[in-house]
Amino acid sequence: MYYGFDPTFILMIPAIILTLYAQMKVKTTFEKYLRVQSKRGYTGAQVAEYMLHSNGIDNVRIEMVQGHLSDHYDPRSKVLRLSRDVYAGTSIASVSVAAHEVGHAIQHAHGYAPLQIRSMLVPVANLGSSLAWIFIMAGFIISPAFLDIGILLFLGAVLFQIVTLPVEFNASSRALAGLESGSIVYPDEIRYSKRVLNAAALTYVAAAAAAVMQLIRLLVLRNQRD
Repeated sequence: MYYGFDPTFILMIPAIILTLYAQMKVKTTFEKYLRVQSKRGYTGAQVAEYMLHSNGIDNVRIEMVQGHLSDHYDPRSKVLRLSRDVYAGTSIASVSVAAHEVGHAIQHAHGYAPLQIRSMLVPVANLGSSLAWIFIMAGFIISPAFLDIGILLFLGAVLFQIVTLPVEFNASSRALAGLESGSIVYPDEIRYSKRVLNAAALTYVAAAAAAVMQLIRLLVLRNQRD
């Protein structure tokens, strides 16, 4: 076991700083552009409906849900769930987030490979997140064999975070293309939408970085036990 200060924790400091910055960035950017109304005046729900129809998708429901930044697309039930600010809002933030979630629905309809891989990794990631640290702790207390199992389980969660990156970047690209080609926002407003979506993407980059650095840290600790 390790007592006192664990020097391998230094590996996590850059990822922690990036995570805190990303959380602050997405919060401040969303709130800033939530106050900037789009000139066309479409609501997030109208944007979602238009983009779905434009892409030939007529089997996805749009629902309003509670919560802040709780927007997501559920591929299992084919439901696009938008928070109140996004669903009914006419701001740059509202239409940008709605378009991004439609991007995921388009990915699903077109069989986008990274999305399919991420969906397959969901149970692996859930299992890894819930059981990995039990085995890791047992590995330090009982036997390194348990540590190996824990690291293997945690690897599933890391892979999920890595695969999430192209899924989110691609959804944002589809969102910006849809906003522009559909004349949903004016050309001079696209740069504002990019800022909103880039801020959101940074949170996924931070999550992936933190997961990778934690995996490296665990491997270092494992080698130190040999």
